[in-house]
Amino acid sequence: MRPARAVLQIFLAVTALAWLFPIVWAVVNSFRDYEFTARHGYLSFGGFTLENYRRAWVEGQLPGYFLNSLIITVPSVLLILFLSSCAAFVLTHYSRRFNLVMLAVFLAANLLPVQALLVPLFRMANAVPLPYWISESGAVYDSHIGVVLVHTAFQMGFCTFVLSNFMKALPPSLIEAARVDGASVFQQYRKVVLPLCRPSLAALATLLVTWIYNDLFWALALLSSGDKLPITTALQNLQSTFFVDYNLLSAGSVLIALPTLVVFFALQRHFVAGLTLGASKG
Repeated sequence: MRPARAVLQIFLAVTALAWLFPIVWAVVNSFRDYEFTARHGYLSFGGFTLENYRRAWVEGQLPGYFLNSLIITVPSVLLILFLSSCAAFVLTHYSRRFNLVMLAVFLAANLLPVQALLVPLFRMANAVPLPYWISESGAVYDSHIGVVLVHTAFQMGFCTFVLSNFMKALPPSLIEAARVDGASVFQQYRKVVLPLCRPSLAALATLLVTWIYNDLFWALALLSSGDKLPITTALQNLQSTFFVDYNLLSAGSVLIALPTLVVFFALQRHFVAGLTLGASKG
């Protein structure tokens, strides 16, 4: 092995260990009793228990927060993928003159820091009315619908850009054959293009679930009721003013991270392929 390659492999191994160490350390301590680690130190061995996970589940009131995150994440991901795939299909196959301009408009929101849009979106959420049986405030503010709409607006640009690049790589003869057979525009989209976009849709779904599920900024900005907050705020219930049980906090963090890990491992075979397909032409 050449010295340069050996140095590179050693560097990558050390970097991977440095990145994984905090995660592994948190998982290990989540199974340890706090009194044991306080008495013997965190470098000791022993004191393993499952009590931290039971306490985190009960004291953190995780079931209700998980439900709130589910209500926000699932509709947001489905709405983003549907709207962005429709927009990408039209921009790729039907809009030749204005497609670059429209893509620039879709991506414009991603160029702005979200903090700059907090005040206007907050005021807009308070001004747009909703029925009281949907939102107690009578407005989009303090409702899950508001958070879903914000995530949809901000993530559509990136997803449209990725899907349009993927659809450009599809053979034009498929669409032409569908038109000859008398398929409508929606039938071309649903029966021809959409099934071929499954790898890219799966990859985007993995990214979207991670981004939206882990979001804390817009949840705190647009939700005021404690019973509507997502799972990212649940760790606050495991901390007191003057004392923090870091083993209990680690157990809660592991439980909160599990859904995103499940989604990633379920869709991992599509993840890399979906992001690279359509990246080059030829």
